[in-house]
Amino acid sequence: MNKKEIAKQYITHLENGNIGQVIALFNQNGMVDSPLYGIKKADEFYRELNSDTSNSQLNLKGIFEENDSNNLALYFTYKWTLKNNQKVEFDVVDIIEFDNQNKISKLKIIYDTVNARKLVEQL
Repeated sequence: MNKKEIAKQYITHLENGNIGQVIALFNQNGMVDSPLYGIKKADEFYRELNSDTSNSQLNLKGIFEENDSNNLALYFTYKWTLKNNQKVEFDVVDIIEFDNQNKISKLKIIYDTVNARKLVEQL
């Protein structure tokens, strides 16, 4: 699979709550840098996110890739329903860094947390 195909699978698996399949896209040392959850190993981050989530809807707006780069950016809208049924919606940019095996080594999540932070703190 190429990087764009992996990115599309990432969005699909994340939206469907297939956390094991999301984690499988990362290498064994894969890390996630999230504005709400901090910097964590991918498996730890996605399990924590999943435990806080009752539903996710993702609308992919674009994939941006540089030639001769191991980086790719995803731009999408995230409609997040927390486990307490609170809902928040925001635009997200994920910067994905791939290793030479096309596994994700690092994913940096960028979004405005002003509304989401308050709701997550209530969990």
